[in-house]
Amino acid sequence: MVKPVIALVPGAALSDLLPLMDGTPATLVPYDEDGALPQEISEARAVFRWIAGMAYRKIIAEGPRVSWLHTASAGVDHVLCPEVFAKPGLVVTDSGDAFPESLSEFVLAWMLALTHRVPDFMNLQKHRVWEWTIHGELSGQTVGVIGLGPIGRGIASRCRALGMKALGHRRSNTPCPDVDEVVPLDELLARSDWVILATALTPETRGLLGKSELAKMKRGARLVNIARGPLIDEAALIEALRSGTLAGAVLDVFDTEPLPRESPFWELPNVYVTCHSSGWTEGLRRRQREVFIENLKRFTQGEPLRGVVDLVRGY
Repeated sequence: MVKPVIALVPGAALSDLLPLMDGTPATLVPYDEDGALPQEISEARAVFRWIAGMAYRKIIAEGPRVSWLHTASAGVDHVLCPEVFAKPGLVVTDSGDAFPESLSEFVLAWMLALTHRVPDFMNLQKHRVWEWTIHGELSGQTVGVIGLGPIGRGIASRCRALGMKALGHRRSNTPCPDVDEVVPLDELLARSDWVILATALTPETRGLLGKSELAKMKRGARLVNIARGPLIDEAALIEALRSGTLAGAVLDVFDTEPLPRESPFWELPNVYVTCHSSGWTEGLRRRQREVFIENLKRFTQGEPLRGVVDLVRGY
């Protein structure tokens, strides 16, 4: 009889993972994400990193048989630690496939709200003012999505469903069925009414949008960042927002988190701060667990895993 694969999983996620096992030949052993390592580390072949904590790093370093790390996050810039690179043959997978629904709806919610002036209507109601107000439509506008992984593609396809033209930008020029065109960054910035950042943070993308790139954006365009704060030069963005070059921004992520109380972003009238909360829906939690269990089944059967991270590229 084949001995079940031992997978170490955070104790906080264990009770919700067990009902999904459905005969998977694996044993889930809980670990404390900030505590001592379980005795089973010597036999463990897989580890699931949930939301926080650093114990997964020790498991990778000290678990002699660990060959697979799965993270519940979509981005892996904070997961690719020295222990990961030092572990021969370690495969890392992410949960990017769990995020398109929540992040796409979040982005569209803000695009619709700002286009149809929902904050203005709420302010009129607050002050009991009856005022006939002209608002816009997303249909016919152009959205530019930077990063065409599962999240970027999900955003683009939903925007197209509303009658928008979707441009995409990524490392290669390979066509993508979820956008109308894959174009160079400068062209995307110049043509887009909305620019959505959905790309991974890597050494190449850090500071991707600086002063010169922001100056190339269409005047009156809006920027939405649901990826990582360091993709943007924040000082340059503040200048562009104050000058009116950009109509506004929805910012979920920042260079420093939590966002310092003295940051100008809190008070700029054309900025909406959402505290790194764009993806965190109840449905996301369920899908994150399902993605891990599906990969665990594949792992036990020797099948290719989903969401494999290229450790050199960083996504």
